[in-house]
Amino acid sequence: MAEASLLPPGLVIGAPRSGSGKTTVTLGLLRALKRRDHVVQPFKCGPDYIDPAFHAAAAGRASYNIDSWTMRWRLASELLVRASERTDIVIAEGLMGLFDGVMQPGCWGNGASADLAAAVGWPVVLVLDVSGQSQTAAAVARGFQNFRSGVNIAGVILNRVGSPRHVRFVTEALSDTGLTVVGALPREANLVLPERHLGLVQAEETSELESRLDTLADFVETHIDIDRLVQLAEPGSLKFAADANIRPPGQRIALARDAAFSFVYPHLLRAWRAAGAEIILFSPLVDEAPDPAADIAWLPGGYPELYAGRLAAAQQFKSALRKFAESKPVHGECGGYMTLGAGIVDADGHRHEMLGLLGLETSYASRKLNLGYRKAELLETCALGRAGDTLTGHEFHYARIISTPDAPLFKLQDSDGNVLSEGGSRRGLTTGSFFHLIDREPQARNSSSSC
Repeated sequence: MAEASLLPPGLVIGAPRSGSGKTTVTLGLLRALKRRDHVVQPFKCGPDYIDPAFHAAAAGRASYNIDSWTMRWRLASELLVRASERTDIVIAEGLMGLFDGVMQPGCWGNGASADLAAAVGWPVVLVLDVSGQSQTAAAVARGFQNFRSGVNIAGVILNRVGSPRHVRFVTEALSDTGLTVVGALPREANLVLPERHLGLVQAEETSELESRLDTLADFVETHIDIDRLVQLAEPGSLKFAADANIRPPGQRIALARDAAFSFVYPHLLRAWRAAGAEIILFSPLVDEAPDPAADIAWLPGGYPELYAGRLAAAQQFKSALRKFAESKPVHGECGGYMTLGAGIVDADGHRHEMLGLLGLETSYASRKLNLGYRKAELLETCALGRAGDTLTGHEFHYARIISTPDAPLFKLQDSDGNVLSEGGSRRGLTTGSFFHLIDREPQARNSSSSC
């Protein structure tokens, strides 16, 4: 049964587009609030592995993804309520532009960050990159006001300002919109976090991470009125039904975890543990074997192409996982899928032999971007579910597929309902795909249960 619940005061950090500075503001704000002894809960709108890891480092609390296209409301609302318990304030970082999403709606929205703001009532603070403009920024901000019912634009942070005169021009123009300017961040190239082809370098790889986060917090505290920003936060409210019922793939899960394999959603780990599963970590990069007493070995996504030589040389890991797969299920997502395949060709054109549990061959010598929401219908019963179950998630990688000789794992569709040719692979007890699991559709489509 659904029940009403109040959420702590919160803000959604939005912007007109990617690259406006949302992540810089969010990370600096999370660390600044933590340093002021606020218990702050971060969230990330949409599918993303990198930002939540930085959120967790900055705030000292796990950050969870909330996605309106792939997540049942039951799951999203439970995450929002449970993760926000005993916190002072919530900061949710948006994805892309505030209203950007796909054309066809999913579970309770089209994937836009605005879906979360509308669903719970947290106000939005816009981060506006005003480089190359001044008064025009007010027209941009005005366009966001009243664009969507239930989305309240409460304030503005100006980013990449050039001078006090620049700030004055923009601020005076914005005063006519009724929006509060709570900060103006000057251009500062030294604060940019390192990037690679999927976005930011992972938090655990970033040198001097703590000092970088403190520098961001100093920057934000110097140029943003933190007290005023906190005042703009408002309590949220929602109706939720407890128990999202995400089944773990096994009672004891051997999970690969290191710099090559780190892309697993925190809400899945939380749900698996809540269901009583034990998660046993192992590192392929240091040639560790999965626990032979585990029920399943799971290789998540990451960057195996950057460590292909080390993985190819990890003989103990490879022989132990091959032995494990003779009697127990093994599953790989994206980077894990490529590692279960026959070989990876790196960006320099060198082929590295992988496990060979699947016939997949992939290459980065000539990259191809593949991304988007996905619905995946299981063709055979396996560790992920029963034949006919529909899973929801996304795909985001640059690998080019050379060959996939095995039977497909899924019937895969994009967000428009188009059937895609790449449906993963299955061979014996080994399965894998480029599909990243987020949630599953209700068992009975025509029942009273809804997404």
